[in-house]
Amino acid sequence: MNTSYEHLQNMMEDVLRQLGYPNEIYHLLKEPSRVLKVRIPVRMDDDKIRIFTGYRIQHHDLFGVTQGNVHFRPTLTEKEVSALAILRSVKASNLQLPLGGSCGGVVCDPRELSYRELERLCRGYVRVIQHVIGPQLDIPSSDASLDPQIMAWMMDEYSRLNANEDPNFITGKPFVLGGLKKKEEAIKQGGSFRQSFL
Repeated sequence: MNTSYEHLQNMMEDVLRQLGYPNEIYHLLKEPSRVLKVRIPVRMDDDKIRIFTGYRIQHHDLFGVTQGNVHFRPTLTEKEVSALAILRSVKASNLQLPLGGSCGGVVCDPRELSYRELERLCRGYVRVIQHVIGPQLDIPSSDASLDPQIMAWMMDEYSRLNANEDPNFITGKPFVLGGLKKKEEAIKQGGSFRQSFL
C-alpha cells in the first residue's frame, strides 16, 4: 500500500507526463533537494538531557528562496515533512509566487513540555538549522498549532546567533515584533473554509 508521500509522487509523475514534461523533470522534482535531519539536546526541568529529532527539508530552490511551515508533533516523520515541502512548492507554483517549498519540525508533543522546556527546544532547533535558513535561503513560518511565542523564541535565537542579519524573515511572530495582525484569526478562518469543502 502506497504512503501519502508515494501517492504524491505518483500524482506528480502523472501530471508532468500529461503536461508534456520530460521524465528528467519528474526525477528532479519527485524528492526534496535537501534533507536535514538533526538531533536536539534539551535540558529538561528535572536536569536530565532529552534528545529530540528535528527536520528542515527544502524541496527545491530553483527560485532562490524556499519557504514553509514548522510543525511540532509527536507523529512527525521525514516522509511527511518531505511531502509537505513538495506540496508547498506546488502551492507557490500555482499562485505564481517565486518561492520553492520547504518544511520542518520537531518530533515532540508541546503539551507535554513545560514553558521553559519548550523555549529551550525552540532555541535548540534554530541553533541546529541556522545554516540552512535565512532571508535569502529559507523562510520558516508558523503552523496553525504553533503560537506566536514559539516563533518569537526562534526569531530571537536566530538574532543572537546571526547578529548581522535581520531575523524578521521568520514569520508567525507576535504583532509587536513585526508579525501580522489577526494572523491567528486568518488561520482559523482558513481551517473552517477547508472543513466546509471536505
